[in-house]
Amino acid sequence: MDIREINDEYSVSGQITVEDVDAVAAMGFKSIVCHRPDHEEAGQPEFAAIAARAQELGIQTAHVPVGPMGVTAEAVNGMMDALDDLPRPMLGYCRSGMRSTKTYEQAQHLRG
Repeated sequence: MDIREINDEYSVSGQITVEDVDAVAAMGFKSIVCHRPDHEEAGQPEFAAIAARAQELGIQTAHVPVGPMGVTAEAVNGMMDALDDLPRPMLGYCRSGMRSTKTYEQAQHLRG
C-alpha cells in the first residue's frame, strides 16, 4: 500500500486488498471509503469483501464509486455523507488514489 496523507483526518491509497485491511486497522484508521466501482479491472477485490473484513475489525466503511464519468455530484454528495457519518481518521482508496483525493477535495469545498 502506498498511503498518502492529505491531512490529519484523511489519507488516500491505491487499491487495497482484504489482507491490507489488517494493516489499515493497525495504522489507526477508523473508516474506509472506496471510490472504485466493482469489476472495474480483472482481479480487483470486491468492495463487499473488504467491507466484511473491515467490519470484523471494527472499521466502518462506505462505497462511493467514481466511474469513467469522473467525479459526479452524486459522488460528492456520497462523500459528504461519509464525512458526516464516519469516524476519523479515514482512508479513501481507488485505483491510484486520485479519485479519492478529488472526491474529498470537492466535498470539503462544498462543506465550506
